[in-house]
Formats: sequence, C-alpha cells, structure tokens
Amino acid sequence: MKNSASIVCVLMISAQLSAQKVIHKEVYSAKMNRNIKTIVITPDIQQGAAYPSVYILHGYSGNPDRTIKQDIPDLVQKAQELQMIYVLPDGNFDSWYADSPLIRGSQYQTFIGQELVDYINKNYPVKNDRKFRGIVGWSMGGYGAVNIGTTYSKTFGIVGSSCGALDFNSFGEGYIKYQVGKVLGPLISLNPKFLTDNKVKLMSSADQRYIFDCGTEDTQMIAMNRNFHKKLTDLKIQHLYIESLGAHDDQYWSRSLSEQLTLFDQFFKH
Repeated sequence: MKNSASIVCVLMISAQLSAQKVIHKEVYSAKMNRNIKTIVITPDIQQGAAYPSVYILHGYSGNPDRTIKQDIPDLVQKAQELQMIYVLPDGNFDSWYADSPLIRGSQYQTFIGQELVDYINKNYPVKNDRKFRGIVGWSMGGYGAVNIGTTYSKTFGIVGSSCGALDFNSFGEGYIKYQVGKVLGPLISLNPKFLTDNKVKLMSSADQRYIFDCGTEDTQMIAMNRNFHKKLTDLKIQHLYIESLGAHDDQYWSRSLSEQLTLFDQFFKH
C-alpha cells in the first residue's frame, strides 16, 4: 500500500509540473515594427482563474533563456509555488529598456510598458489591475524596471530593482563600456528624462510599492543604490531597501530576485 501511495503521489506531482508551461513567443511591436522574443512562464492554469503577473527584465548582455537557466534558476518552480505568471521579454544585448532617440528599432520602454502588457492581457489569464502587476529587473534591467515602472505607474503597482544601474552620472567608464551612450547618446547631452533621479517626482505621488537591493561588495552599483535610497528617504518616499553580502554576479541576483518575488507575492495578497 505504501508503494502504491508513493507512486500516486509522484504521478500527481509530475502531472502538476507538466501542466506548467514555459512558452516561447514572438510578440510584435508596432513601435519597432518587428517581433521581440519573449518567454512566458505560467503555473498550472485552472479554468476560470486569473493570476498576478510580473515582468522580469534581464541585465546587460543577458536574455530570457539565460534568465531561467542561470540568473533565476528557481523561476519556473516559483511560478507554480506563488501562482504567478512571469513575462520575460528579450531586452536585446544592450537596449537599456529605453525608447532610444538614436535607434528606431530600440523602443523598449513603449514595447514593455504598453504593447507587451496589452498582448499579455489579451492572451493569458492575468488580473488586469495594476494591484496585481509588477515589474522587476537587475543591473541594466533594474534601471529598466524603475524607468518603465514609474513611467507607467497606472500599469504597475509594484517595482523592484536588484543591483540596478540607478545613476548614469556616477557610472563612470561604465556609461561607455556598457554602451549606454550608443542607445541614449553622450552623457554630456543626455536628456534628463533618462536619469533615474528624475523619476523621484513621479514616485512621490504614484502610490506604488518600491523595492531596491544591492550587494555590499558590488563596487559598480552599491554607492548609487545607497544614494538613491537616501534621496527617497529624505523625500519621505516609502520604499524597502535591502543590502546583503554579495557582488555584481548571478550568485547574488539569483538569490535577491527570488526573494523579491516572494515580497511581490505578499503585496499581491494584501
């Protein structure tokens, strides 16, 4: 009897896991006049149910396939555990998730904040209310999540950044090394709308939730994250800020992003 029960249990677990889906799509962007590779991860969808959704933005040089294999390896499991739908757009190698003034085919702010959300709302059982929709990313994706999430504050109820590049003015050689200038133009003539500091006014009245974290050994990003935390604190903008041991690597953000998604779940449930 024990063996039979064990077999039934294994079969039930296997059925649940197989009912989860990792779906590779090509989503058309009218703004860019081309398809953008996107991965959608669903839990075991129940008939008549609707789910919270989180848009997850990879870092510089990343892609959605790497995200689920290396950057957040427990992501598929987490979709089932937390009963969420995850949307992973390919932000290209170095798009910085902005609407580039220089490259017509790099208009990722509009694509993710508007076109992709519209597509997901029409094709997947998501709750179409900002209270149940979040956006999060790391490094370049952290910048993108804050930029897009605050610009589309009526679309996203919660915004998260892990070791995000939150201050181009203090990025130093990183501004050129990570090809920000290629997408947005020279720092000296950069449109102020691309600076995260200029999102603070939007954040003060958006009634969103914000989460920021950074590793204490992340020499690239820790100072700018601390400075942004201080700015928000001084202006009494409610947010959660977390520092923990770690550098600017997948070992850090695979842990931090998994923890942030658990916090997103708490937000969606309250």
